[in-house]
Amino acid sequence: MNSVILCLEKWTWGAVHMIAGHNSFSGSGLWQFRLRKLEGNITLLQEKLKMSDRYAAYSRLTLDYPSKRILRLTFNRPETYNSVDAETHTQLTNIWRDINADPNINAVIVTGAGKAFSAGGDFELIKSVLESSVARMATWKEAKDLVYNVINCNKPIISAINGVAVGAGLVVGILADVSIAGKSARIVDGHTRLGVAAGDVACIIWPLLCGLAKAKYYLLTCKPLSGEEAERIGLVSLCVEDSDLQKTALDVAEDLSNGAQSAIRWTKYALNNWLRVNGPLFDTSTALEMLGFAGEEAREGLTSLLEKREPIFPQDCPL
Repeated sequence: MNSVILCLEKWTWGAVHMIAGHNSFSGSGLWQFRLRKLEGNITLLQEKLKMSDRYAAYSRLTLDYPSKRILRLTFNRPETYNSVDAETHTQLTNIWRDINADPNINAVIVTGAGKAFSAGGDFELIKSVLESSVARMATWKEAKDLVYNVINCNKPIISAINGVAVGAGLVVGILADVSIAGKSARIVDGHTRLGVAAGDVACIIWPLLCGLAKAKYYLLTCKPLSGEEAERIGLVSLCVEDSDLQKTALDVAEDLSNGAQSAIRWTKYALNNWLRVNGPLFDTSTALEMLGFAGEEAREGLTSLLEKREPIFPQDCPL
């Protein structure tokens, strides 16, 4: 692949220089415009070819370049409202290290295909965590790594939250440096409805964004928030018309991609120390979430979801 890219670069840039140096073209405004457009298209093509190597392992995520130096990551299982299976969870955890190391991009957009951002962990993933202590330990480690990898990624992340956003899928949506929700977005934490403690990003960022009182209300009750309500309480950065969501996200990404990179990345790093100092809160909440998967409440929670009924949780609790 690298040899193909090298040959492509030599041929295309040779063509550009030949056109640029031709006397009959040099004074033409039209040809200058076409030359600039050709250079931009060549750069995008080179980036796409290079991406096939760097991101080849991430088959469960759809990746593309909507603009120069901007990577877009799309949850793409619309038939399941972009639910996250075990392999997708692993890839979503690991990809941020490669994005961090990628010198060819300056910003990242995260969104969902179809009518949903992400419905969270799928039932098979939840079932495996319920039934296997090994799966529980592995998922706990991945859940921690996912959050810390997003926090430590040097590139600014913009989420375009369309439709339903729940659980594991919501992690990146809420942790994004700029979170943009469509008006029809339906944001739900979902943990206590499943019968486990609110882990993932619940304790590390919700109170910082919307205050402890609102965080407790929505995390304890699992009440859904519309995009407009999420913006009103400060849970997301912006709320826009659904038809404007993707364009707004791209506009923000382009502004950040074209800005002073060291200044933007250092600012992100410093601001994310608010999250790093809350690491012990996050570690505790995620550990308690995993502990809950060993109990009866989580089993009833999953069964009730599969049977599409209200859960009947035990009323007695020794805590």
